[in-house]
Amino acid sequence: MHKTVGEALSFVDFFLPQISESDFCEIVLCPPFTALWAVAQRLAGTTLQLGAQDLFWKDQGAFTGEISPVMLRDVGCSFVIIGHSERRGRFGKPDPEVEEPDLRILFSETDRSVNKKIHAALTKGLKPIVCVGETLAERQDGKTEEIVDRQVKRALREITQEQAVHLTVAYEPVWAIGTGQVCDAQEAQRICRLIRDLLTQEFGKAVAEQVRILYGGSITPENIEELSRQPDIDGGLVGGASLNPDSFARIVQTVYAVKAGQQT
Repeated sequence: MHKTVGEALSFVDFFLPQISESDFCEIVLCPPFTALWAVAQRLAGTTLQLGAQDLFWKDQGAFTGEISPVMLRDVGCSFVIIGHSERRGRFGKPDPEVEEPDLRILFSETDRSVNKKIHAALTKGLKPIVCVGETLAERQDGKTEEIVDRQVKRALREITQEQAVHLTVAYEPVWAIGTGQVCDAQEAQRICRLIRDLLTQEFGKAVAEQVRILYGGSITPENIEELSRQPDIDGGLVGGASLNPDSFARIVQTVYAVKAGQQT
């Protein structure tokens, strides 16, 4: 929940001159709903693509406050983030001693709703960026693999091979979101490899290799190089560091350099 329409347009105006368009690096900007149309107009004629931060699984109806896949397509979206950790309801009960409880428990996204949103997005031609990852308590309990396995399998229930090639899966350990704690690159690779193996089990190796797997969680210009050098990390789902056009451009430039080098 950042940036007014004017701030979002200013971001794009500062960001675009700092990057070079390439075949190696696909860039998707996901501003808030209110800025989607304006940003879409600013991105026209570029290779940058537009994504939304969430959607509802119905095309229309008595769902006050929600936004449908049809509406997102109408304003120019190609991608949509689904199941982000800040929307999943796995943060426990608020502490009554805390004046303002953790707002993230209010959204209560479930594996089932994530699956319904993925189906809705794919049906309307949107490419889902599906987020999975464990909390700190789950990691400390040794449940990382169990949680990721469950979330991936439930999210992709009844998805076909033909649909799966349009997916992006983002591993974002919840304990690293906005905390400054980045997952060790080798550990991030291990979990992303687990995700790739799960995709292979579900859809076959050829499809699994086409699905892009991202890492998300306190990515910075300083740590993105090591992360992007990992064989099963295809890119990043960038949070706080993407709010500044300079830092985001540096991240994009680094990923481009790494991936271009791997292709030569």
